[in-house]
Amino acid sequence: MADSKERLFADFTAPTRQEWRDKIEVDLKGADYEKKMVWRTNEGFSMQPFYRKEDVDQLATVNALPGEFPYVRGNKKDNNQWFVRQNIEDADAKAANAKALDILNKGVNSLGFHVPAEQCNKEYVAALLDGICAECVELNFRTCQRHCVELAEALVAYFTEKGYDLAKLQGSINFDPISRMLKKGKDTTFALEFAKPLIETLAKLPGYRCINVNADLLNNSGAYVYQELGYALAWGGEYLDELVEAGVPAEEAARRIKFNFGISGVYFMEIAKFRAARMLWAEIVKQYTDCKEAAMMNVCATTTTYNLTLFDSYVNMLRTQTETMSAAIANVDSIVVTPFDVPYEQPTEFAERIARNQQLLLKEECHFDKLVDVSGGSYFVEELTVAIAQQGWKLFLAVEEEGGFLAAVKAGKIQEAINSTDAARHANAGKRKEFLLGTNQFPNFTEKSEGKEPITCDCACKHAGDADIPALKTSRLASDFENLRLTTEKAAKQPIAFMLTIGNLAMRQARAQFSCNFLAAAGYKVIDNLGFPTVEEGVEAAVKAGADMVVLCSSDDEYAEYGVPAFNALKAADPKAIFIIAGAPACAEDLKAAGIENFIHVRVDQLKTLKELNAKLGIK
Repeated sequence: MADSKERLFADFTAPTRQEWRDKIEVDLKGADYEKKMVWRTNEGFSMQPFYRKEDVDQLATVNALPGEFPYVRGNKKDNNQWFVRQNIEDADAKAANAKALDILNKGVNSLGFHVPAEQCNKEYVAALLDGICAECVELNFRTCQRHCVELAEALVAYFTEKGYDLAKLQGSINFDPISRMLKKGKDTTFALEFAKPLIETLAKLPGYRCINVNADLLNNSGAYVYQELGYALAWGGEYLDELVEAGVPAEEAARRIKFNFGISGVYFMEIAKFRAARMLWAEIVKQYTDCKEAAMMNVCATTTTYNLTLFDSYVNMLRTQTETMSAAIANVDSIVVTPFDVPYEQPTEFAERIARNQQLLLKEECHFDKLVDVSGGSYFVEELTVAIAQQGWKLFLAVEEEGGFLAAVKAGKIQEAINSTDAARHANAGKRKEFLLGTNQFPNFTEKSEGKEPITCDCACKHAGDADIPALKTSRLASDFENLRLTTEKAAKQPIAFMLTIGNLAMRQARAQFSCNFLAAAGYKVIDNLGFPTVEEGVEAAVKAGADMVVLCSSDDEYAEYGVPAFNALKAADPKAIFIIAGAPACAEDLKAAGIENFIHVRVDQLKTLKELNAKLGIK
């Protein structure tokens, strides 16, 4: 067989890199290669459209093996099993228990519970876990940072009393004072003193991790992938330092740290992020201990809330599905799929069922749980893994040089960086440089909110007061457009945008389609047309339709002919109607001189333009 393969390949000459490049240049038909084919990432590096074997031969990642240090290819050697996790927010023990028992029969094998601070006792735990086999499911708990040790004591007492093999139990307690500092702007440095007692209390539960790095908070605040990666490493390194200095053995400290990452919609980048995260964390832990098993990064990945939308919300399922796929392919340890309706309501039973089934489909029908690092060896993914690792490592070193993650948080530097990224992304969404399907690109023309309102964060704590330090901002990327559209819906009359299509067939259709999508994002009713023989007939039809704005859709050359006559005709027929030119023609200055003020095209700020139109329409 080997000989036949060699003879077969001998009949073909492998194309060189230049030959591939030349072929691409031909297909581009004169278009700029760098602009059209090179991916300039938000992470500060560029990715080429193709890679060859010689590109990755020198990369260390391609020589790594699954289940072996530095774990770039995953922690397991023979499977890709991950926990299907669902979080339960109900604070009533009996209600939470009933829901847990129900969903355990529907494919879930990892549960997340919220335990009220005043209920961190064995009785509450017993009621919460009644009928749940703790050896068969991963159990995760969240409570007030001040009461984590009490919760740990209650869990150990309960598991011991029930006669469980404590060595077999898996789970976590979400102790992370730094996340509260980031989220609420409160200096909770004092809580770090509970870290060592918490680990000591859980000594009998070797499978329980309790020191958490909640980097998903950064993801949900709009962080770029390299920022989430670099800051998460610095965050984990901070806790490792704190624990070792407090007298916790390095191996034990590393084994107790759990990373909670978000999953953004950049599919391949997320695959690379998780691979890079494991590799870099292993190298960090290596500096503290020679125990390679302790260097395994434990990752729970949660689909982001940042890109979820209120309008066209079923599209959220597509977003979370691709995000879940990237995390599964990257061999994470557990996954939480955010229900599609989270932006506007407490998740319904239907939404939670869909979220569970999204993971089950990947397991039971796609067999992702059988495949160990299927992306390993892919020239593109290997290059991307190394590239994102380099950027994340640079950020990690920068934080370390400034005194560490905790010092940077206290100084507000982490918050400033993430909030700056968030602001830039919101601005890019407003200009349609970052697309949100169903929001600023291809909105559903006829959809109404039907009473849906965005849910704002309501996570106040009784210890909250004036902020000591800056906090992260957490507004979804679609929020600006949603607020605009909801404002339009509340107007006395839905504005009508009428497409006055005339002239060149291809150009008028293209510009009408663009204009309809552009304006429908504000909740306007758009009326497209097949074309008019004269602008006067178009204006007459627009006035008859009750149009509040008329968009002239034609070719750049023809705007010089049709622009002013159409504007004058509309001004005479309905002085209140807004006249818009679809495009940026060479004669724009002449049109402006004639009194035409409004132009929409790919280079304008869509959000700003729509707000200005609403103001002209008297919608506030």
